[in-house]
Amino acid sequence: MSAECASDRDALADLTAFQRDLLWALSHENARKGTALNAYLADYYGEEINHSRLYQNLDTLVEYGLVTQKSRDGRTNEYSLTDAARHTLQARRVWQVRGETT
Repeated sequence: MSAECASDRDALADLTAFQRDLLWALSHENARKGTALNAYLADYYGEEINHSRLYQNLDTLVEYGLVTQKSRDGRTNEYSLTDAARHTLQARRVWQVRGETT
């Protein structure tokens, strides 16, 4: 395994499951508002997501360089994956497929 693949795998392995779910949610659309992410994850988990939990984890993903945040209209932020996050998610998919076939 290349050092780059191991690095990609480690980047996701160091995240919480909730943070990985946020990345997954962002991977389905180019960009999303925090409220849209909250609704998506609330539907998935079957329970309301605390706003503080959502935004603290989004801030962490921004700090890690996996998500970008930009102001949409002065009140609303929009979040999207970075190229690093897309590459990392793709490496994880490859790793998962390999595990399923062995």
